[in-house]
Amino acid sequence: MKRLLCICAAAMMALGTLTVHAATNITGTWTTEMNAQGGGAGIQLTFTFKQDGATLTGTVQSPQQGDPIAISEGKVDGDKISFKVVIQGGMTIIHAGTFVASMDGNSAGDTIKLTSKTDQGDFPGGDLTLKRAKAPAAPTTN
Repeated sequence: MKRLLCICAAAMMALGTLTVHAATNITGTWTTEMNAQGGGAGIQLTFTFKQDGATLTGTVQSPQQGDPIAISEGKVDGDKISFKVVIQGGMTIIHAGTFVASMDGNSAGDTIKLTSKTDQGDFPGGDLTLKRAKAPAAPTTN
């Protein structure tokens, strides 16, 4: 009987973990400021993600560029995410990071910690902290 209870408890804990990971969804708009080279003003970046299970698609845009750039090879694995962005000139920037869940565990988190890197010396890479953009307030009627 004790053995059966232990097996049931272990199964419940495993299913609980799967439920938490399934609830993680980063779909939405995220913003960050990337430090400029040479200590200049930071560059505002806006990431728009769409998560479909373990697949992540979306775009990244900054005011300095024209059209949004599509992300590729996007993956979500629990609280881990990764994707690539190919910018002008064919440079590929690889992003990998962690979705930080909310402290109460009942709602979606609002932070993603990313590390970006490339094999080209022109872009040093670095760490980014993305914050979930707040939805615009609904218009009020008088």
